[in-house]
Amino acid sequence: MSTRTKTTLSTLQTRKREGVKITVLTCYDAAIARLIESAELDCILVGDTYAEVCLGHASTLPATMDQMITVTSAVRRGAPHVYLIGDMPYLSYQASETEAIHNAGRFMAEAGCDCVKVEVDRRLLGTVEAMCTASIPVMAHLGLRPQSVHSIGGYKVQGRDAESARRLIEDAKLMEQAGAVALLLEAVPVELGRIISQGTALPVIGCVSGAETDGQVVVLHDMLGLGAGHPPRAVRTYAKLNDALVQAFRAYAKDVREARFPLEEFSTRMTAEALGKLQHPPDAEAPPLDA
Repeated sequence: MSTRTKTTLSTLQTRKREGVKITVLTCYDAAIARLIESAELDCILVGDTYAEVCLGHASTLPATMDQMITVTSAVRRGAPHVYLIGDMPYLSYQASETEAIHNAGRFMAEAGCDCVKVEVDRRLLGTVEAMCTASIPVMAHLGLRPQSVHSIGGYKVQGRDAESARRLIEDAKLMEQAGAVALLLEAVPVELGRIISQGTALPVIGCVSGAETDGQVVVLHDMLGLGAGHPPRAVRTYAKLNDALVQAFRAYAKDVREARFPLEEFSTRMTAEALGKLQHPPDAEAPPLDA
């Protein structure tokens, strides 16, 4: 049983004040969640990237609320002590404030989240404020927003010029004023990540936005070299599980084809008596005598 204490928002706030970087990984199942908890990372983000890396879709857009609640619940069971962030999928919060509160509430009540993440800019400020008013902790995702990729023209670094950078800085401050408990910055220049992190009391998690934010998050499959995708150049690959797993699968298939699996010493055998009765059944019972 884990002896670690529960990571809370207060933990993350203390990390920021003391200059200790916050560690975040995405995760999509209980087994890996147990390993992340054992490694004592601070946070798990159950990302809508589930649609891409686990379900094989070309984008995050097909992820549904029911899928995300199921997966997030599994992660919580595997990692009860991490700070758990539920990623609200496409169209689960954009249509109305009422729907946003209802769906965010499902993440909190059904999946055991500590907060929810929403991809926003100032146009959804009212939604963030309404969710926070409803006692739902919100992480505001700024910069590159994959759910809006079709409207921004692709996966591009955001805030590279002074005007767009200033707008992102203003959006960060607006989200803080609306009650957000943390920020996630995706694909912004290093300098912008530093300016926003230093300009807010909120913990700021960077995603390919340089090392000067308060913490970092990457997609699990990217850092493990697992899957056939092409991770951002900024993501370091800490393992090459693709090759290791293919080798394991080939070794298993070879053993099966050559009848070397399962091993004889682990196979269950019938007793000689039982086998004999099976192979040579006794004569059928004689019919009962007439009364």
